[in-house]
Amino acid sequence: MPSRTTTPADRAAELRRLIDHHLHRYHVLDDPEIDDSAYDALYDELEAIEAKHPELVTSDSPTQRVGAAPAAGFTKVAHLSPMGSLEKVTTREALEKWADDIRKRLDTEEEVAYVLEPKIDGSAVSLVYEDGVLVRGATRGDGERGEDVTANLRTIKAIPLRMRAEAPAPARVEVRGEIFFPLEGFARYIETQIAAGRKPAPNARNAAAGSLRQLNPSVTAERPLSIFVYGIGVLEGDELATQWETLQWLQERGFRTNPAAERLESIDAVADACIGWESRRGDLGYEIDGIVVKVDSFDQQRRLGSLHGRPRFARAFKWAPTSAVTRLVRIHVRVGRTGVLNPLAELEPVHVGGVTVSSATLHNEDDIRRKDIRVGDLVIVQRAGDVIPQVVGPAGEHEPGTKPWRMPKRCPLCKTEVVRPEGEVMHRCPNRACPSRGLETLYHWVGGALDIENVGGSTIKKLWDEGIVRSLPDLYRLPAERLTEVEGYAELSATRAFESIQRSKEQPFSRVLFGLNIPKVGWVIARSLALHFRTADALADATLEQLEEVEGIGPERAELIAEWFADPENRALVEELRELGLQLSLAEDERPPEGRLTGSQYVITGTLEGWTREEAKAALEALGAKVTDSVSKKTTGVVVGESPGSKAQKAKKLGVAVLSEDDLRVLIGP
Repeated sequence: MPSRTTTPADRAAELRRLIDHHLHRYHVLDDPEIDDSAYDALYDELEAIEAKHPELVTSDSPTQRVGAAPAAGFTKVAHLSPMGSLEKVTTREALEKWADDIRKRLDTEEEVAYVLEPKIDGSAVSLVYEDGVLVRGATRGDGERGEDVTANLRTIKAIPLRMRAEAPAPARVEVRGEIFFPLEGFARYIETQIAAGRKPAPNARNAAAGSLRQLNPSVTAERPLSIFVYGIGVLEGDELATQWETLQWLQERGFRTNPAAERLESIDAVADACIGWESRRGDLGYEIDGIVVKVDSFDQQRRLGSLHGRPRFARAFKWAPTSAVTRLVRIHVRVGRTGVLNPLAELEPVHVGGVTVSSATLHNEDDIRRKDIRVGDLVIVQRAGDVIPQVVGPAGEHEPGTKPWRMPKRCPLCKTEVVRPEGEVMHRCPNRACPSRGLETLYHWVGGALDIENVGGSTIKKLWDEGIVRSLPDLYRLPAERLTEVEGYAELSATRAFESIQRSKEQPFSRVLFGLNIPKVGWVIARSLALHFRTADALADATLEQLEEVEGIGPERAELIAEWFADPENRALVEELRELGLQLSLAEDERPPEGRLTGSQYVITGTLEGWTREEAKAALEALGAKVTDSVSKKTTGVVVGESPGSKAQKAKKLGVAVLSEDDLRVLIGP
């Protein structure tokens, strides 16, 4: 929009205000008002004015975020007040004991309220503002002194260079926050590091800390770092009474506070929230390693004081550690049900995330070589998403005599020479008669796919070794009396196993499809295919174009599905299973209901207050809508709760409607 100002100084001031406003909308509120090209036009205009009139450049101008030359090193600076650490607790009982101690020390019947915030797994920093302008930023260091990384912090767009507020800025304020790598950005960063031949950081926390200590600020600027601020160390010229009020004060002045923060008035509610967060943490777009709990009242905080530099008024509730160090004993190779060779780590048993781990995922040969993981080394083991253990990388220097690991040239089961198709990272056994194909398919069928009770993997292995069951049809032709010959089965248990196998014929078409071992067809894709095509015959005859119409299926997956059904042996298997009584078409009760939302497609992200995600999904599906996990141009709308992560942002970029919880209620109706 053309400016009505007449001087370069006025226009520069106006542009700085506009750019600051849009940076705040995008990086702090996650709610942009203009697209990238419009923002770039404003920025380019300001840059041109400042180039022509250098005297108009100000220290808080958006163009000065990356304005410093590479540093020779970092100087140590003293914090305005100490950045202490917190005592940790790990149980409800410990929280209740802490609350009892607080009441005793306060020696009064007054109420105690608490503020909870996710404990960001990043790098703590101090930001000093004078008269509203950022003048210094430092790492936590030893709590008393940190490293001056002002030039690097200025590159992070979620950090305001000038505080926003209608009221006069305080003479001086020291803001505390945590720099972190959003997980989506961290994944992209890892890809660029690998492409450049560099060894990436083992986790997002290390990457954030390393990014802050880059001598060249332009390197930091290339990395998508962000921040959540959580408190104030020193405040001159203003007075705040509570932690909750402080978070509101910071938010009003343009700082990014965590939307998941909450104020609770009982320790029981605090304990419930802390324990509940352990299962919800995977929904966030960033890493957390616990929950910080603080007494809300600053008066109560002052009366409680500190012990050995650690405040009595705050605790860090932490879950069991999700990483540990142990020794890599051996790398096994297991041949999967599609012929893929999967390397697995055998570890010296170690306690991680509340369980004992003795094996872990290694992904593929490229990943092992990139991380330089070697048998005999001490390695870092992490429970990814707190469920599946994986080896992150070596824990230190290699042990003498260790060598880089290589994938075997021949299949461990059938000795066929393995292949690695062009453009793929996985090695495969091309032998369709390889024992792995039948055995692994049977494991998958009775376990994850059809969930056949009373028939476990050990039973399948015995039936396989004795030549009794070598295919899916063999399993359904197995007489009950033959099961009594299997070690561990008496007449009653054999009868129960036989009945479970027969009952599995009632499992829906989508589960049968999932169990057929079609490449890149997991449970979600199998269900989508079943709902879309309704019968195995229609699916088998589908063209590539028809397959790509299904949500989640791109050209590569469509081609693999078409190739599988084009194979006469696979078609014969489907027909044989049909004759044995398996469900190869969509049952009436499996078909989605028809309703006023039929043909629409929704995604649910974040935490909803009034209902669970499952309840919201069921309500939408009852009206005929389809609820998926990923946002695409086909998505009708994205329902956004608290801490929505990257899906809400992707919806805005694609022009997909973003719905609040209230919007969802209106959509569903009474």
